[in-house]
Amino acid sequence: MIMPNKKKIINDPVFGFLNIPSDLVYDVLQHPYVQRLSRIKQLGLSYLVYPGAVHTRFGHSLGAMHLMKEAITSLRLKGVPISQAEETGAEIAILLHDIGHGPFSHVLEHTLVEGITHEDISLLMMEQINRDLSDMATLGLWEAGPLDMAIAIFKNQYHRRFLHQLISSQLDVDRMDYLCRDSFFTGVQEGRVASERLIKMLHVVDDRLVVEYKGIYSVEKFLVARRLMYWQVYLHKTSVAAEQLLIATLTRAKELAERGVELFCSPALHYFLYQRCRKKDFWLGSEALKQYALLDDTDVYSAIKAWMNCDDKVLRLLSEALINRRLFRGRLLTEPLTDHDKQVLTDYYVAHCGIQPEDAHYFFTEHVSTNSTYSEKDGGILILYGDGTVRDIASASEILDLASLTRKPQKLYLFQFRT
Repeated sequence: MIMPNKKKIINDPVFGFLNIPSDLVYDVLQHPYVQRLSRIKQLGLSYLVYPGAVHTRFGHSLGAMHLMKEAITSLRLKGVPISQAEETGAEIAILLHDIGHGPFSHVLEHTLVEGITHEDISLLMMEQINRDLSDMATLGLWEAGPLDMAIAIFKNQYHRRFLHQLISSQLDVDRMDYLCRDSFFTGVQEGRVASERLIKMLHVVDDRLVVEYKGIYSVEKFLVARRLMYWQVYLHKTSVAAEQLLIATLTRAKELAERGVELFCSPALHYFLYQRCRKKDFWLGSEALKQYALLDDTDVYSAIKAWMNCDDKVLRLLSEALINRRLFRGRLLTEPLTDHDKQVLTDYYVAHCGIQPEDAHYFFTEHVSTNSTYSEKDGGILILYGDGTVRDIASASEILDLASLTRKPQKLYLFQFRT
């Protein structure tokens, strides 16, 4: 039997040529759960603001895996012993870290599923892939449990904690990739970070990830870039307005489905619209997990396009607005809406849209955007000095202090339907 060539090179627009590091990684990439990420946009509806932001979660996962490989190579050169099994485990863990994201990311968590996060679903999917690849052990391809180490690292249960920090911390390869990648595709240059420089400055002290002092300016740039990208891209007023419109649309569809109204949608979307799915419904091999793994951006968009012609006026208006980019209008509020304000808005939409008063809440909503740059809770970012001492970036930096780093500025918005 001719074995397929698994030594592949992928041309990435951000980091250049990326190598698939092992046969196991190749087989993980070929799993349907992973391939699904190529049908989910990394930035959801941000393309409505930045037309170039149509890159996918698949590309982000590949980029993060590439940076993980670069980080491990750099640490080895500094004398940090990392086995081949640990390297492969870390690479697979970061490759799969976002696998549980649904279409349009957190929108799905607010509308179609209850009490379960994409992190919970990521872990379930990793365990399912591990089971599927273990079944291939009978063919002599892999030993049982080939992803055991990757899952342990992902869950922070592996004894070498710095490997988990490379995946999830205040300075991890996930953030390095998405800042570089999202900056590239949106054209927002303020988000560019010196990922190569940061990786070269990484070291390990007492099983903790640290940054050598000469890399402190790159860390400062990283933190400033992250805050700016949140306001300019991730929390951009128009992006949030589009997200709130999508939430309203799916919430209305869910309400109609609960009433027994038949709506056009794919089988996977139908599953989540027409029954209540909670955390207890998700387990290995469950129907909820199978259907979730079939959901991508296409399911949502095809349904909303069809709903532009549905009988329900509320769903029809919301769907038309989203497809034709008549997004919610947003304005900053200095204080929350009063009951009188809400009644005025209700009366307005009843008069101008011909809807019932009880349905008016679909046409306006309050929303708080919070920008969090840094947190010390999960270890912070540690700076290693020449004399071996270690200090947190908040005290080591000359231009950033703890108060400015940990401050979480908020913006209160009113988003409302355009008539």
